[in-house]
Amino acid sequence: MIYLDSAIIKDVETAIKYGWVKGITTNPTILAKSNLSPEETLRKLANLSPGELYYQLTATEAETMIAEAQKAYELIGEKTVLKIPATTIGFQVTASLSPKIPCAVTAIYSSAQAAIAKEAGAKYAIAYVNRATRLLGDGLALVNNMAKVLEGSDTEILAASLKSPEEAAAALKAGAHHLTIPLDILTAMTTHELSEKTVIEFNEKGQGIEVK
Repeated sequence: MIYLDSAIIKDVETAIKYGWVKGITTNPTILAKSNLSPEETLRKLANLSPGELYYQLTATEAETMIAEAQKAYELIGEKTVLKIPATTIGFQVTASLSPKIPCAVTAIYSSAQAAIAKEAGAKYAIAYVNRATRLLGDGLALVNNMAKVLEGSDTEILAASLKSPEEAAAALKAGAHHLTIPLDILTAMTTHELSEKTVIEFNEKGQGIEVK
């Protein structure tokens, strides 16, 4: 599935009209870009999203993370997916929450962390592809290694931090099951200069049904 990575209501409304965007992902930085409060933004996004809406926990202690998760679920409802950081406490919270609310372990930078996400019951393991390339040298190799570790399990890979249509497609080829992408990259994925040229040639030389 392809998700929109944004909390800007106007961007969401545009993406939803495409008809093939399946849900929305957010994080604290993205929510900060909204001109509404996080609570109001999440309510509006929940109403707009055709599917899952991801919210990332910001608390750092297990007890407060669980309380924040419950509040997010009250705001979003059945569309909720909780993004939980890949930390020792994060995995503990994932194991606690995953039987009740779908969880996505985020900011995974090793296949070992992906293995723990699986054992903790995470529905998704999130890899920051472009950021991993900058920090580790090869974000696509990370996705591929995660795919090998998660093969045959119920935990699927969501590729994030994608900076071009080519990188998005490469993440899928490396083993990602899903993508989350900002609006400009989403739109860029639908176009190619040769496609545009071909359509012009068809229209110049061909005929179709007349619409009045």
